Amino acid sequence: MILNLVRDSWIPVRMSNGHTRLIAPHEMADPEIAAPDWPRADLNLACYELLIGLVFMASPPADLRNWAHNRPTVAELQARLAPFSDAFNLLGDGPRFMQDHDDLPGAPSGPDLLFIDSSGGNTARKNADLMVHRDRYATLEQPLAAMALYAFQQFAPSGGAGNRTSMRGGGPLVTLADPGTGLWDLVWANVPYGTAAKPEDLPWMRRTCTSEKAQVLTPEQATPVEAFFGMPRRLRLVGDDTIAGVVQRPYGTNYSTWRHPLTPYYRMKPGTELLPRHPASGRLPYRNWIGIVLSDPRQEGGLRLRAECIQSFSGRHERQAKRMIAAGWSMDNMKPKDFLWSELPLLKLGANAEARAEDLVEAASIVASQLRTQLSVVLAEGSAREAQLDQFWLATEADFTEALAGLSAEDFDAAAISRDFLGAISRQARSQFEDVAVPGMADGKIERAEKIVTAHRNLNALLSGRSKLGRKLWDGLGLTPPDPKSNPKVEIDA
Repeated sequence: MILNLVRDSWIPVRMSNGHTRLIAPHEMADPEIAAPDWPRADLNLACYELLIGLVFMASPPADLRNWAHNRPTVAELQARLAPFSDAFNLLGDGPRFMQDHDDLPGAPSGPDLLFIDSSGGNTARKNADLMVHRDRYATLEQPLAAMALYAFQQFAPSGGAGNRTSMRGGGPLVTLADPGTGLWDLVWANVPYGTAAKPEDLPWMRRTCTSEKAQVLTPEQATPVEAFFGMPRRLRLVGDDTIAGVVQRPYGTNYSTWRHPLTPYYRMKPGTELLPRHPASGRLPYRNWIGIVLSDPRQEGGLRLRAECIQSFSGRHERQAKRMIAAGWSMDNMKPKDFLWSELPLLKLGANAEARAEDLVEAASIVASQLRTQLSVVLAEGSAREAQLDQFWLATEADFTEALAGLSAEDFDAAAISRDFLGAISRQARSQFEDVAVPGMADGKIERAEKIVTAHRNLNALLSGRSKLGRKLWDGLGLTPPDPKSNPKVEIDA
């Protein structure tokens, strides 16, 4: 049996009552479906992208009014997807979903190739696959292979000579507005505006645009739907009822200057090329939320741009989304380090509130940097101090989220929010310093004790606005620092 990804029921989902079932893509419009239910988080993320891409391909809203009043029903979506069914066979003699137009020569690799956290051939030969894995799957069922194939093409990392990354580079950051009311509401909330595509617009319906001679494919040379169905890797699945291998050849499509609607971008400086953002680790600390969760209010050149789906969502919904999802592979070139899946608040803020939010992030950055500096008297440079920095950002995230909720009010009190937030980050910084440094005074070394007391005094001077940097901290929050003449001597208990 050949799986058809438009007609057949192949996508596992979790229902609002907790039960699971398989659905065909058009059934995503059933309001009782809660979320995809694949066995891996990266496949769930890719499934969201695929479903959004299918709606964008077959039934996109033309504009805001059309989005608000004409979202398709299950039956309407089925009818609009039907003309594309011949383009969505996973196997067979004709065009194959997300695979090279031509049959590829060469010996197949195992189906592990389709997973980013599988070891490459060179890694396996060197027996260096400690954080990645080899030989996990002798075969893959067709639905799992289809979802892994899509995820691999969408998130493809660098893979050796000629093996191209995705149009967003390896392991891009994906952000999705989530109204919190089920799968269909999430999909519809993130579908870009546009016009329906045609089957021949899909890249596997034509000869591959190869890149042996550094050829590139720009948005002007293709149709917008290719953002959701890009094919940087030349692949052909091998198998009958199950997938037993994958043939890969180099020099797939090399995408240039595309802007994917589900990914935030940045510029190094005004006027330069937009670059996709990538996760740095398994968490997304709020110091990085500007340009991802929050609009960048101060860069006229647009140095940090939220994903188009997040930016347009604030215009689509008068009510606030409950959250947004930020997810993706954290990569070290070809090597996966971690998979990020964060659920973050998505609040509708005005320009003044967004500027205030950036002030809060800058204030926390100043405090975190000084905490790290003052801890140098007891902690050597390296992972121990970095762990303290991570702890600071994690411990104060709830305080920042609370401040954002205050800023979302029309008549917010900026001074009160700043004072409360400064108090919270100050308490956390003092607590961390004292927990780490004060025990070091018990070793009986006067010189060490003096350094700890001085470092503690410096940190307090910053937090109370009694140093040059402390005054900058308070000024940045719109607060008046205390009179420096009233600076008391600060001591700590040994």
